[in-house]
Amino acid sequence: MTTRPTFPGLDTMRAIAAIVVVATHTCFWSGFYSRGTLGVAAHRLEVGVPIFFVLSGFLLAYPYLARLRSGSSHDGIGQYAVKRVARIVPVYLVTVVLALALVRQDPGAVLPRWFANLLMYDYYLDENLPRGLAQMWSLYIEVAFYVALPALMWLAVVVCGRRWRPRRLLLLLGALTLLNLGWLLADLSLRALPAYLLWFGVGITMAVAHLELSGGSGRGRALRVLTTLAAAPGICWLMAVAAFALASTPLTGPASLAPRSTGELVMRLVLYAVVAGLVVLPSVLGPTDSRYARAMATPWARHLGHISYSLFCIHIVVLELVAPALGFQLFNSNPLLLFVVVLAISLAAAELLYRLVEKPVMELVHRRRRHQGASRAPISTSTHA
Repeated sequence: MTTRPTFPGLDTMRAIAAIVVVATHTCFWSGFYSRGTLGVAAHRLEVGVPIFFVLSGFLLAYPYLARLRSGSSHDGIGQYAVKRVARIVPVYLVTVVLALALVRQDPGAVLPRWFANLLMYDYYLDENLPRGLAQMWSLYIEVAFYVALPALMWLAVVVCGRRWRPRRLLLLLGALTLLNLGWLLADLSLRALPAYLLWFGVGITMAVAHLELSGGSGRGRALRVLTTLAAAPGICWLMAVAAFALASTPLTGPASLAPRSTGELVMRLVLYAVVAGLVVLPSVLGPTDSRYARAMATPWARHLGHISYSLFCIHIVVLELVAPALGFQLFNSNPLLLFVVVLAISLAAAELLYRLVEKPVMELVHRRRRHQGASRAPISTSTHA
């Protein structure tokens, strides 16, 4: 490949995922989870997190796989690490400081928790994160994926014999899926990356499929099915809604924070993978000149995607501070009104974080790369955790 592709629709998809996460958290705070079928569906809006994981799997694995196909070199581990740290750490640190300084915390060892959260290891000590930071569990998993990805891509190169062999790549991804299922069946920790490998693997699979298509050699039956499906976004979303409805039944467990059985965890893993994969697919393998693609590339929607990481980080801090101040009662509030208020204020706060923290740091990193003579550009503007 001579030019690097762009996937503008993925920015908008990132925005959708972040807003969905805000919705499920405000529904929990308002007590809406207990309100029948709609309450269960509101709980299942946690599917925004698997969407983020699918996006990360695709966007971060794509450059490695593209270079495997072309035989070119790739960024060193140091450069990769600098970009990942610059992408997530500054906004994360600001959010941690705001949460621990402004949100009333439960009694406990204050100073150790400051260190544990600032250094991103608190979740591995206690699954009950401080108030205002409960959403960060998924960021911890995302960081674990960042750390594991170079080793995983090295393994892919070894398995493929340093040649582009997509079938071997898919076999490797199948092995990771089996590892994920085995991890759940063995009742091992849900606070570890192996419990979520399938969601990242869906994104990596899409990267393999896109590279096969772009190289002109992808003519297999499975790839034809994927491209046909991606060209019909309405069907993709309809199927995603059907899978989401199935996930909103007792098959995936209760609409609460109660532990799930092994079977419920497996069903959650698979159904959320289906939902996330279907909604992302049209923006990866679908036609770039369709009405859907143009709608997903709308500048204002893409901008919401650019600030989605800041929105993800800050919205629970906003919820914890603003909801009581405006008279909303915990577990007894209007969920729609609470969602609208928290989303509006969180978007404003996210815009500030993006302009004052996130964007300047990323621009500094890009200037540093240009100064060093780096000529390769990322395939998309940002990814979440």
